[in-house]
Amino acid sequence: MADTMRAVVLSGPGPVENLVVTDRPVPVIRPGWVRIAVKAFGLNRSELHTRLGMAEGVTFPRVPGIEAVGVVDGLDPADADSGLAPGVQVATMMGDMGRTYDGGYAAYTLVPVGQVIPFSSELDWEVLGAVPETLQTAYGSLTTGLDLTAGQTLLIRGGTSSVGLAAAALAKQIGATVLATTRNPGRAEVLTAQGVDHVLVDDGQVAEAVRALHPDGVDAALELVGTPTLPDTLAATRVHGTVCFTGMLSNQWTVRDFYPIGYLPNGVRLTAYGGESGDLPARVLQRFLDEIAAGHIALGPVHTYGLDDIRRAHTDMERGHRVGKLVVLTGRS
Repeated sequence: MADTMRAVVLSGPGPVENLVVTDRPVPVIRPGWVRIAVKAFGLNRSELHTRLGMAEGVTFPRVPGIEAVGVVDGLDPADADSGLAPGVQVATMMGDMGRTYDGGYAAYTLVPVGQVIPFSSELDWEVLGAVPETLQTAYGSLTTGLDLTAGQTLLIRGGTSSVGLAAAALAKQIGATVLATTRNPGRAEVLTAQGVDHVLVDDGQVAEAVRALHPDGVDAALELVGTPTLPDTLAATRVHGTVCFTGMLSNQWTVRDFYPIGYLPNGVRLTAYGGESGDLPARVLQRFLDEIAAGHIALGPVHTYGLDDIRRAHTDMERGHRVGKLVVLTGRS
């Protein structure tokens, strides 16, 4: 194989011009790590935070990217008992990818064995590339974060995000009634197509509209916008209901001068979810892919780019030009 590969390198925090497609050495296999031939990778707000200088612990220059899908290209003989082998389809995510070591924005990436999830699917790579981090976050939020069960009501704040759309699909499978927000009324049809029962246009205050539908408040709420809307999301939730803080679409994730008794409504629980690759069981990933292939579950809109389009893709993500998941195909010019 060639000694070099095409990769996106972030020289340092700043504008999209700091993302440069260049030739880099193909990473060398070493014990405990797996080299993946990347076929596609999804874009995430985490990478936007890294580019804008909001992430801690990142060293530069760096190949960004907290997730990727592809096939195993090679691994050290000492790791043969991992169950992985060249040619196996895999997903990888998190674990400081794109932060302390190079991530998925490249033709090849080298990641720890423990954060590689095998799967088998005939879905197109653009679909596969949209799944790993989105599913891990949505699944973990609904299970670990909210413990959502059939018959409950769920509010998704930030419904047209990729995680919001995946969460809606999963929640409907669980048997929940789903309310979801969008700031753009023109995007309501996307939410309806995803199975959302009630679409709410978000002007920053939706608690009153939620309680018009459910006077006691919702059983559970998934906060994907961030701290600016969190108080209103808490106000939309019933006593003994739960709000899970997962996303930061607003780029704001801290609460100044937090006084719990004054901030939290009586009896409303506030949790959070981050998650790692180990929080997404291989069986859950495989089942989700199989259900997409069978037409039993919808992923939501997917928008594809080539590696050379990385600046345009980041601009679209930063400015909210697209609904759904943004995916880069490494083999597309």
